[in-house]
Amino acid sequence: MREAASSSGNRTDLPRSDVSAGVGLVGLAGLLCWIVFCRAFPEISAALDLPGPRARLDGPYAALTALAFSGLPMVLWSVFVDKVHRNPSTGIDWNARADAESTRAISFTKLTGLWATWAVLAALYAIGRWYWDGQYLFAMEVLGFAAIPMLLLSIPYVFWLDRRMENPRDGTWHFGAFLLAREPWDREKVIGHWRAWIIKGFFGAFMISILPGGFAAVVNANLADLASQPGALALAMIELLFVIDVQIGTVGYLMTLRPLDSHIRSGNPFLAGWIAALLCYPPFVYGVMDAGGLLAYESNAPGWRHWLADSPMLLSLWGGWLVMLTGVYAWATMVFGLRFSNLTYRGVITHGPYRFTRHPAYLSKNLFWWSAALPFLVTDGGPMEALRNVVGLSLVSAIYYWRARTEEAHLLGEDAKYREYHAWMSQHGIITAPLAALGRAITRGRSSEELQPAE
Repeated sequence: MREAASSSGNRTDLPRSDVSAGVGLVGLAGLLCWIVFCRAFPEISAALDLPGPRARLDGPYAALTALAFSGLPMVLWSVFVDKVHRNPSTGIDWNARADAESTRAISFTKLTGLWATWAVLAALYAIGRWYWDGQYLFAMEVLGFAAIPMLLLSIPYVFWLDRRMENPRDGTWHFGAFLLAREPWDREKVIGHWRAWIIKGFFGAFMISILPGGFAAVVNANLADLASQPGALALAMIELLFVIDVQIGTVGYLMTLRPLDSHIRSGNPFLAGWIAALLCYPPFVYGVMDAGGLLAYESNAPGWRHWLADSPMLLSLWGGWLVMLTGVYAWATMVFGLRFSNLTYRGVITHGPYRFTRHPAYLSKNLFWWSAALPFLVTDGGPMEALRNVVGLSLVSAIYYWRARTEEAHLLGEDAKYREYHAWMSQHGIITAPLAALGRAITRGRSSEELQPAE
């Protein structure tokens, strides 16, 4: 039981996380086992005398299969160890089952809303030109193949779930009621429904699209080269950690299921939050942060391997620092387990790197960019080119700070546990507390200046 630190109600202990540490760990173990299997497949197929080419499994479908090897252990752990399906936040009463006749009309209305939502998303995919070029072609292929099974499986799923939900008239039902115009519907619930599905549709396709590249690089990494080429080991480790981040994160987007308590409670309601987040992803990032973009920060800046090439010791140490930063970034995704996604509230995470700072992913990512790009060191263009790079990356970091603040505003309005976590971190977070104290000191300083009488 938590003990009050004072009569004001401040807590001395950190609120319990809504996701256990075990979920992400078993997902990581499953993913690593699959990667090892894919790398060793030539030897395995030769030992078993299997037909077909004896090559490493480095294709896009091997990357897609990795989702099952990481996702299934997480689901099993969540259900059989954490028993998340029993959480009150699921909105499901497993001990009460409504009569099928009483929920049939509700389910038909909900299926109308669900299928109409998928149809709109499919139309948006068809219209968006960027979805039919480059890495997105794989995502469109996967989603197209999954469309019919999803339609068929949604029927028994919705009918089964509605009989067990305490209130089956959720946002999807309200959108269906709006389309059918037969029953009263809630405008705010329809807006909430679309916030959640736009997030799933936009980021889900992006995450699927980036699965194959990194996975192939990890499976085909040459261990001999890693030992002989300066900085190569660090780059390989960074690639592996990014694959972990992408794989676990993609599972999070796909497994938004109420029985697993991983459903989206709400999408970020702030326009500023959406703008800040979308600026960081294709197609909006094109022309902003990429090479030649408005905030490009690597112009004539070849980065850390170039500047440290003559010092193997310093190169190794700097590479280790970059690996550590990437490790924190991947760790920040892994601890979400089945609940990772942008712009959503799906519970509160308080363990792992979130014990030290409220935004470990954004902090580590930005430190990585500054440390890897070294934007102030340029080969051409002189001090002005270096200044342009520094200003560009500073503005990129400012966008991530903007994202962080809007996400905090969203969660502070949604969950008392997050408000407790936010306050605890301001007092006890190893990284957050000093920054919060500095902010309070600056604010007090400004207030004192404003109170000074004019001479």
